[in-house]
Amino acid sequence: MSEHPTLPEPLPSDPMLIIEAWLEHAFEAGVSPNPNAMSLATVDEEGSPSARIVLLKQFLPDPGYLVFYTNYESLKGRQLDATPQAAAILHWDSLGRQVRVTGPAVRSPASESDAYFASRSRGSQIGAWASQQSRPIESRQAMQEQVQGTESEFSDVHTISRPPHWGGYRLWAESVELWLHGDERIHDRGLWTRQLENAGEVGFLPGPWSTKRLQP
Repeated sequence: MSEHPTLPEPLPSDPMLIIEAWLEHAFEAGVSPNPNAMSLATVDEEGSPSARIVLLKQFLPDPGYLVFYTNYESLKGRQLDATPQAAAILHWDSLGRQVRVTGPAVRSPASESDAYFASRSRGSQIGAWASQQSRPIESRQAMQEQVQGTESEFSDVHTISRPPHWGGYRLWAESVELWLHGDERIHDRGLWTRQLENAGEVGFLPGPWSTKRLQP
């Protein structure tokens, strides 16, 4: 039998506190360089998938969503506009742990995006204004000139406001899978699912979780 840690038996009724504990452990263990890096998958209106790495900037165990930030006009932003569903994976290979989350993704409230944008470095703020993310550009030099031009525009501005095309998304957990590494590939997996009721501006009202163990 494996000596690796396993999920509790029986599985807890709510996976969110486990995710929170795993995130804290990843930071404390010094997983480098970004313990909050996660793969984010989206699809366009024709169902073609696309994936990339983003940084998880906030995790709310209750009511249960993940927050990341991006340019709303980027490829992922346009795909989320067309199909507001996403999947995310946090994988810490050195810890033998993985989290998978799927569910609807909605834009964060403007006030939340404003607050996070204000916490970013001035250079990152200028970059958010300068870059038309995912759009073609002639050369690296052209990109640098675009940034320099934006720097000049804000040279006399003390506080840079958030661009209207940039902000956060909340990925609401509709399903969660937790994975723990096991010897001989006999990994430990648990799946949690729940119903989300659309509640307008506040997002969703979540129902109770149902749980099941999965074979590796």
